[in-house]
Amino acid sequence: MKAFADLLVFVRAVELGSLSAAARALEITPASASVALKRLEAELGVQLVARSTRNLRATSEGERFLRACREALRVMDEAEDVLRGDGAELRGRLTLSAPSDLGRNLLAGWLDAFLAEHPRLQLRMDVSDRMADVYRQPFDLAIRYGTPPDSQLVAVPLLANCRRVLCASPAYLARRGSPATPEALANHDCLRFVVRDGIHQRWTFQSPAGDAVAMQVRGDRVSEDGDLVRRWALAGHGIAYKSWPDVAHDVAEGRLVVVCPDWIGEHAPLNLVCADRRLVNPRVRRLRDFLRARCAELPVMPGG
Repeated sequence: MKAFADLLVFVRAVELGSLSAAARALEITPASASVALKRLEAELGVQLVARSTRNLRATSEGERFLRACREALRVMDEAEDVLRGDGAELRGRLTLSAPSDLGRNLLAGWLDAFLAEHPRLQLRMDVSDRMADVYRQPFDLAIRYGTPPDSQLVAVPLLANCRRVLCASPAYLARRGSPATPEALANHDCLRFVVRDGIHQRWTFQSPAGDAVAMQVRGDRVSEDGDLVRRWALAGHGIAYKSWPDVAHDVAEGRLVVVCPDWIGEHAPLNLVCADRRLVNPRVRRLRDFLRARCAELPVMPGG
């Protein structure tokens, strides 16, 4: 097991950029972390990392070895999960990437409760609206809206019936009026956001009669951060087109109003995404069930 502990020190040091950060994450002393890394390099006969006064990075040999280490640690982790079974106490580390709005305003609180139920579990969460590369970056999972762009990724549904809704603050609608149809968005300030390096400004809907409608919208505000777009809407700067979980509580509590509620917005299912079905271990299954239960408690989306 000491050999696996040394591998873990190496992996965490490269991920976190320093031995001291790896030591803190693993709850060992910096001296122990340094000894483990030196022992591993001596056994392999190669230099795995290059260090400067400020950071640490993998050498070319270290990069190749890093991929093998992650796979070895995954297999070891999976073997322990098999022995413990789904009903055992969860422990170990869970690394997660999540969208900014959902991550800050819903997931952070939900995961506090999850960790309170599983005190031996450690969480590392990255909050960003850029889709994490779960193949190359050190994430076990990503939580994302929509169908993954890579068909090889495994998507575990959390909230299948999820759509975008048009919403604005009562103050904005009192000042500018409420559009009766999406076509009227041409006369409004629309709060746009960036999706996969492009501005999402072609908003699509289904009319009450079942017809597809697409609108090219305009406005003076664009952001790559979905949380900022929501804050702009709350401040009365325009109309946003947001996934329902991001604004469900704002709508229920009157801070935002759904516009054109009879028009069906874009389908945006919420999924847990991972690189390989073998990664759906007991930790992931318990997290999936926990998050599904929380999603089911959200206020009902307009239109069902």
